[in-house]
Amino acid sequence: MKYLMSLAAIGAGLGTQAMAQSPEGWVFQVESAFLNQSDADLSATSSFSANRAYLRLSGFNRRPSGLSYGITATAGQSDYDFSGTAPWGRIREDSLSFLVGGGNASGMKWFVAPSIDRRAESGASSSDGLTAGVFAGVSWQLSERLNIGPAIGAFSGLGSESTSIFPFFLLDWEMTDRLSLTTGPSLGASQGPGLSLKYKLDDSWGLALSARKEFNRFALSNSGPTPGGVGQDTSVPVIVSLNYDPNPGLSFALFAGAEFDGQLEVENAGGSTVSSQRYDTAPLVGVAFSLSF
Repeated sequence: MKYLMSLAAIGAGLGTQAMAQSPEGWVFQVESAFLNQSDADLSATSSFSANRAYLRLSGFNRRPSGLSYGITATAGQSDYDFSGTAPWGRIREDSLSFLVGGGNASGMKWFVAPSIDRRAESGASSSDGLTAGVFAGVSWQLSERLNIGPAIGAFSGLGSESTSIFPFFLLDWEMTDRLSLTTGPSLGASQGPGLSLKYKLDDSWGLALSARKEFNRFALSNSGPTPGGVGQDTSVPVIVSLNYDPNPGLSFALFAGAEFDGQLEVENAGGSTVSSQRYDTAPLVGVAFSLSF
């Protein structure tokens, strides 16, 4: 999903860290977010806007041995509104991911996170838009404030896209008591982590500057203008968020920012590109919350 989903990227480090910091036994989490992308002009004299939302349910269990495992189910959608001819409309974005991780007394942590995703326009068949993938990585505690290590992701493709394999770094760096730099799942849906610079104002309030590369593909409706085709929306979103954590199990966030270097593409059933349009910088605003128990 564009923003707000496949936090199957939960395997990108923060999921393992969260489980390692949680008490032993089961911990459950409910997360939700809504985002509005304002009108963005397309290169073909039209424009579009989008509303995006998701709901994610997770359960994690940390064993006395240090082994942790969990499951996450996400349901979301993106509603596109085009001023001209619409290449697609509502995109459903659902995923199911699993996470197994652990570590040792020396500060080494590891994780493996396979997932199944379905991203498809309403009206596509139930088997369209299915992909599978996995994240895996390992990190080491180099100091009391720094954890870093390599990771890799591999996902099957849609349409003409072949399997994508991409390396990245896990990073959790507390530069000061208030300032930190981390990779991990952010408000995004494409595979791979984002990068966030966080500043803690006090025990409850904080600010964050986050960025990521979004690359989102989905199956198109069989009754639409490109039956059996694939749509693609890519951009570089940069957001600033104000976070409020009144207690360790509850979190709220307001965020605003913009999508840069955006592009929409359509492929037909044969894998040929039939439309490619760039879009102007698109403002966005949203809200999110998280509850753990």
